[in-house]
Amino acid sequence: MADILNVEGLETQFRTREGIVHAVNGVSFNLKEGETLGIVGESGCGKSVSVMSMLRLIPCPPGEIVAGKAIFQGNDLLKMTDDEIRKVRGSQIGMVFQDPMTFFNPVLTIGQQVSEPLEVHTGMNKKMAYERAAKVLEMVGIPRAADRLDDYPHQFSGGMRQRVMIAMALISNPQLLIADEPTTALDVTIQAQIVELVQRLRQELGMAIIWITHDLGIIAGLAKRVAVMYGGCIVEEAEVKELYVNPMHPYTRGLLGSLPRMDETEHRRLVSIDGMPPILMEKPRSCPFLSRCTYAVDRCKMENPGLRDLTPDHKVACWVDPNTGREH
Repeated sequence: MADILNVEGLETQFRTREGIVHAVNGVSFNLKEGETLGIVGESGCGKSVSVMSMLRLIPCPPGEIVAGKAIFQGNDLLKMTDDEIRKVRGSQIGMVFQDPMTFFNPVLTIGQQVSEPLEVHTGMNKKMAYERAAKVLEMVGIPRAADRLDDYPHQFSGGMRQRVMIAMALISNPQLLIADEPTTALDVTIQAQIVELVQRLRQELGMAIIWITHDLGIIAGLAKRVAVMYGGCIVEEAEVKELYVNPMHPYTRGLLGSLPRMDETEHRRLVSIDGMPPILMEKPRSCPFLSRCTYAVDRCKMENPGLRDLTPDHKVACWVDPNTGREH
């Protein structure tokens, strides 16, 4: 399958009173047509900033994309004019945000907001756009969708608002859907429903998905590949089963060790990762995980390892093999 998206060397900075924050530091990944890629990591690691930069949604200033490419269907999103990128967002690339209540306009009806991309991007008239909006809302599981077009966001529950946001992202049949922690504010039952919904829609519509989360449990049942981020860098990338069975970065091992497992016959204590995430006021010259790593060697202090291939489907940014404790 051909690549629908290829991100290379993406770097994003934010200017603050304290100095420049190096939020994203050389992120590279690719996504194939119809594939689901999970991007995981703790808060502040650069997950959301990476995709927001790619879509040119970070505020400039204080944010600035200082390097990189984001090739989507042969065109670099980072070099597009403002008008060109607006035509891509909402039509070819759909976005689902974390908290729909802060995303929706509280004084506009759901029908107005869901149908707007069709009117803007395709020139469809209001009547036809509303009919299409009702069909898509039904597709994502909104009961009596046609009767709810004139309702306002506050009249929907949290789970229903998230479904409406997914409908809004899908209204123009995008080739790529980006979901930025869309289940974080929902209870476990609703989380499972949203994940099941997205899986079904991917199969029906054939779109590619980037799912951003800190929850490795969700990614296990959703994605084909997963990229683990730390300190503004991707530190490991592999197919989901391979990553869970054979994690090769100490940070990935720490994340997986903190999860309860249902497939273990013996009880074990959950693992915590000592220390704090890096303060990215300087671009990492050493390994960003250095201060929290129990495998660190002298080379880790001198040079930041880039992603390199362990196998054709498994990449890691680490100088040490955690299975042996020796340098690669």
